[in-house]
Order: sequence, then structure tokens, then C-alpha cells
Amino acid sequence: MEKRIAIQGIKGSFHDVAAHSYFEGEDLEIVGCDSFKGVVSEMKKDSGILGVMAIENTIAGSLLQNHELIRQSGFRIVGEYKLRISLSLSALPGVSVGEIEEVCSHPIALMQCSDFLGTMPGVRIVERDDTASSASRIAHEQLRSHAAICSRHAADLYGLETLFDGIETNKRNFTRFLVLADSWVADELLRGVVRNKASLVFTLPHAVGSLSQILSVLSFYDMNLTKIQSLPVIGREWQYLFYIDLTFGDYTRYKQALDAVVPLTKDFIILGEYAEGRQSV
Repeated sequence: MEKRIAIQGIKGSFHDVAAHSYFEGEDLEIVGCDSFKGVVSEMKKDSGILGVMAIENTIAGSLLQNHELIRQSGFRIVGEYKLRISLSLSALPGVSVGEIEEVCSHPIALMQCSDFLGTMPGVRIVERDDTASSASRIAHEQLRSHAAICSRHAADLYGLETLFDGIETNKRNFTRFLVLADSWVADELLRGVVRNKASLVFTLPHAVGSLSQILSVLSFYDMNLTKIQSLPVIGREWQYLFYIDLTFGDYTRYKQALDAVVPLTKDFIILGEYAEGRQSV
């Protein structure tokens, strides 16, 4: 049965690559959206649509707005995938490097290829909305003096020729994507899945030692804290939301840890319990 997946971006984007990598071998219909808010909107229109949303990058850090989008949406995290981001310089077939006058891409991709771009003096660097749309525009408008920084998949998809592969400065460049679902759909997707990771969010009283108390409890129950991110609570000065990810080997022990932690917090939400995701090479 074909799955409908909402993503930010178009076919050939890294969200598209992540979706096909996570649901490897399955038939997918990609629903492209202009923004991450658009992904949530599409999912709200049809409870059967799943979402794939980037949450953090090993170089650029967390996408803070997406933490809040997920919390406010009410959707559950049902999985994750850690995609190795490899970037290529691509242009129309037959175009040589010496003919390129402009390189365009998403600003983060441009930043991640700054060393390579330094070898192309005099070339205009132009920020665009997306890596894949940069490639698509060059193909659609037949811009022979332009090149895009995009995935090799996007270049192939839009008929561009890859001039250089792996032009990112840091080769340990990964983006972590979350898979989101409506609560009713989530139960079906997670049936039979061994859950060893959880994403939680809560607020704490503005008191000395409140966070260290939580961390001590989690440590006592052998929870491995893999991420902690704080965001201010809008309208409540000097109060913060704490988003944490943790992994565990014993689900019963994990539930005991939650029983001990919840009374120490406010606004506690389990965003998702799922299997720790694979990482591409």
C-alpha cells in the first residue's frame, strides 16, 4: 500500500532522500510543502499522511522552530533517520566549470561548502529556498552559466551533470530526520517495534537544582540522555521548555524513570517512543 509522506521541499530534496531511505523499498507518494508549517497543515488535513521533518544537523545545530511545531501539533514521533549529507556541484550537461558564473543553493548548503566555493573566485553565490529547487530551476530555465549545490539524487532527477562530488567541508555532516504520525496511525506503525528511544518535553519550576534533580533521576534509572534542548516559554518570563531525547535498554525501567520524573515537572509530554534510527554511511 502506498504511503503519503509530507516533506518540506520538492522531489530530490534531502527530505525526499530521507523519506525514501527510512521507508526503503516501500511505495511512497511525496507531498511537497513550502514550509515546515505546511507539513503540519497537510497532516492535519488527512490523518493518513505521515511527515518527515529535519530536527538537527551535526554542523548547523537544532532546528528550534521544529521542536515547537511538533509539540504544538499533537503528532507523535514514530521513527528517525540520520542521513549523511553529501553535496555536489551540478550544472547542465556539457557545461564546464570555467563557464559557471553563478552558484545557487540553500544558505546552509552554501555554508557547508565554503572551502570549495573559495576555489571559485569571481563566481556569484546566490541563496535559494532549497537545494533541489536550485537544481530544478537550472534545468527548467536552461541556465548554462549557473550551477547548483545539491544532492547527487537531485542532479540525476533533473537531468544535470555532476561536476564535483563530496564538496562539503566537513565529511561528518549528518541531518537527523523525525518521522511523524497522527496518534491513531502511530499505534499501528509501532505495533511490534522494539522501542528503545524516547523524546520528551516539560517545564520546570524556577528553583535551584530543578534540572539537576531530573538528570540525577534519569541517571539512577540508567537512562542515556542523548540530547537536551531548552527553549523559552513565550509569555512566561524566565521559564523554559526542556526537550530531551534518551535511549534505554529496558522499557520497564524507562517507565519507572518517567514515574519518578513526572511529579518533578510541569506540562510533561511524551512526544514519541520509537526505535533508535539507522545512520547512513
